[in-house]
Amino acid sequence: MPLRLAFSSLLSVSAASLLLGLSTCRSSSDVPSRDPGASSSTSKGPNGKVAPPADLELPGVDVASLTPRERREWSGYVSELPAPCGDLAGVSVATCIKEKKSCARCLPAARQLVRDVREGRPRELVVEGYKARFDAERQKNIDLTDTPQKGPAAAPVTIVEWADFECPFCRQAAPIIESMVDRFPNKVRFFFKAYPLSMHPHAEPASRAAFAALNQGKFWEMHHRLFTATALEPTDLEKYAKELGLDLAKYKADMDSPATAARVARDKKQGDQAGLQGTPLIIINGREFAGGGNFQGDLEDWIHTELEMLGDPDNKPRPVASSAAPASAAPSASAAPAGSAGKPR
Repeated sequence: MPLRLAFSSLLSVSAASLLLGLSTCRSSSDVPSRDPGASSSTSKGPNGKVAPPADLELPGVDVASLTPRERREWSGYVSELPAPCGDLAGVSVATCIKEKKSCARCLPAARQLVRDVREGRPRELVVEGYKARFDAERQKNIDLTDTPQKGPAAAPVTIVEWADFECPFCRQAAPIIESMVDRFPNKVRFFFKAYPLSMHPHAEPASRAAFAALNQGKFWEMHHRLFTATALEPTDLEKYAKELGLDLAKYKADMDSPATAARVARDKKQGDQAGLQGTPLIIINGREFAGGGNFQGDLEDWIHTELEMLGDPDNKPRPVASSAAPASAAPSASAAPAGSAGKPR
């Protein structure tokens, strides 16, 4: 099947997937499925206890947008979930805020729980998301040596993405992730790692083409061209190299170089170690990003909260002029091997 038709069919599938929420490109030969977890219940708190009354108020946390039922649910979370600072064992988020404990993460955590409840996320996703975001043991260490990047080196927020150039969900996510560098000026640095899935026959050559372009200082130009392309055959890749003004002899040599193949393999191995289950996999300051049905909004909220926890008062995104993908689009992904990773280094 020509790649152009393959993209069309994949995008029709992705459109249906996006209506259901966040997902990923997955390949059964690459990745095992995660345990879906226990069934949800919105009438009880995170530990299965009856939620506290809806009149709980915490200074600095606006719950005016919540209904009485949602306030009870939120009260249950902040009363039972542990404060996100290791030196406050046995202290809940609510107690941390009420007693003004020295943990800068408590207030952002409580505000994040307001957003989770308001968006109607089921209990197991709220609790798992809280652990992924605030549990110190969940932070991943990622080697960023020689990884293509954009954004200031001193930026307090580091985004690392593993993606497949043939994955329609990566395709939708790409312009949104890149836009964060501009929407949070001097705050965000973005790193890209390749993870070509076995289910996508053109993804591995496309990854090598991107790294061949990197050797001539045109990685991001090729990155953009590949994600906006409707065809990724070898002749198409060479055509894109010509369009970018690359030295074709060097490009072809680098495409076939063992060093380029090793670079792609290294990225895949690191993705496995980071626990990749599908593409795109996004890690922000060492933690796996988990969004809902509003990919762009969730990504902005995550970065905003990260800056808030770092005590940065200038933590709001700049207005966006236009977006290549709708803000409500929730990119899915393709699956790949699982593993574990850590904070960027």
